[in-house]
Amino acid sequence: MGQFEYPVKLEQDDGSVLVTFPDVPEAVTFGADEDEALLQAVDALETALSFYVEARKPLPMPGKPARGQKTVQPSPLECAKLGVYQAMMEQGIKKAELARRLGWHMPQVDRLFDLRHASKFEQIEAAAVALGKHLRVSVI
Repeated sequence: MGQFEYPVKLEQDDGSVLVTFPDVPEAVTFGADEDEALLQAVDALETALSFYVEARKPLPMPGKPARGQKTVQPSPLECAKLGVYQAMMEQGIKKAELARRLGWHMPQVDRLFDLRHASKFEQIEAAAVALGKHLRVSVI
């Protein structure tokens, strides 16, 4: 299971499928069927997690899924950004300190943590290295 892979609850609701996340109550969406609902769930999860980043709050940790329970995770780019954000929070590093370590201006750091901004993996990796971490990308 991935670092940001969250269990979902799928429920039939008036001819559509309601998706909720027990660990991220802000993430709620619908789909016409289960497949569409799970696709919509990625966007709902990314949006909800962006609220935590914007508020500078710790990210909710995913619970263990029940046997056969579906899970959803953000896209790989967003997972990388969230991993750097989580490392920064765990170390008590402020964005200004990360900017200083990287030699970047604050808007560059702000874009790094904007889950809607298409940052380059090289930028995310540089931030991870500045925090004593590294990125690992896998194709499964």
